[in-house]
Amino acid sequence: MTPEFVVEIGRRAVETVLMLAGPMMLAALVVGLIISIFQAATQINEQTMTFIPKIVSVFLTLLFFAPWMIQTLLAFVRGIFNILPTVGG
Repeated sequence: MTPEFVVEIGRRAVETVLMLAGPMMLAALVVGLIISIFQAATQINEQTMTFIPKIVSVFLTLLFFAPWMIQTLLAFVRGIFNILPTVGG
């Protein structure tokens, strides 16, 4: 097992995590931005007003993207398991 091999697996793992977390983070960002604009326009500065819409948007995004996320994660894990027999100790 070479250092390049380990770095490549780490790079793939980070890419997979970012791809899986991206849609939910983007949904929370968009909802947070919309609520911030609303708060600035109405001068309502309630900190707890952002939590529920963000949680709901992340949950709905998770429900919508769950099949794709599972397929992406399974493809990564299968790739790791397929590589394991070739890794010598």
